[in-house]
Amino acid sequence: MAAMDKSTGNVMLITGSSRGIGRYLVDHYIARNYRVIGCSRSMSDYTHPNYEHFCLDVVDEPAVTAMFKQIAQRYGRLDIAINNAGAASMNHILLTPLSTLRKLLDVNVVGTFLFTREAAKLMKKNRFGRIVNFASVATPLKLEGEAVYGAAKAAIVNFTQVTAKELAPLGITVNAIGPTPIETDLIRSVPKDKIQRLVRMQAIQRMGEFRDVSNVIDFFIMPESDFISGQVIYLGGV
Repeated sequence: MAAMDKSTGNVMLITGSSRGIGRYLVDHYIARNYRVIGCSRSMSDYTHPNYEHFCLDVVDEPAVTAMFKQIAQRYGRLDIAINNAGAASMNHILLTPLSTLRKLLDVNVVGTFLFTREAAKLMKKNRFGRIVNFASVATPLKLEGEAVYGAAKAAIVNFTQVTAKELAPLGITVNAIGPTPIETDLIRSVPKDKIQRLVRMQAIQRMGEFRDVSNVIDFFIMPESDFISGQVIYLGGV
């Protein structure tokens, strides 16, 4: 790919961008004239002059650092990073294998750590940045069957709050959004009755929609939101 003009356009990175919420966010921000960089373990069929896709695993540190080097070379900046990539599992603790624990901690926690660290290195050069992490209502609702997933997302909440303090002097804000169930591949294997029980625990008793997610992210990344950091917004009124 030829080098783009480094002087124009906000540059945004979205992990897990090949499907679900990530794919929606690519469409959402391309339509708002962002230069969007996406990544996932699989190829993306999305094509647009302002979109570039990397194939990698978010826990592969050499691949992640190599990608950020290319971003620095091609764009000279990174303004926004959205740590959307995640993995979920619903198992009773007695039926949860160690491999599931490791996968959930890797994708949700290690991936968010690597991308936050590397994004902040690029953002500090311009003393401006917006990082948005993905928490989950599974944590505050203490959902049965999601002990590991809820714990992984609890780690994201604390990680968000601490990194917000560490990165504030560099002009970087760090916030998190906690979605309710949204019709994506992440929850298709979950029995409908369990989803409905979860929805009934919310103040606003409906499934989440993609627009609910982008609404909160739009708020977090606004230039005027430079005094908003270390916050977690859970959808649905939990």
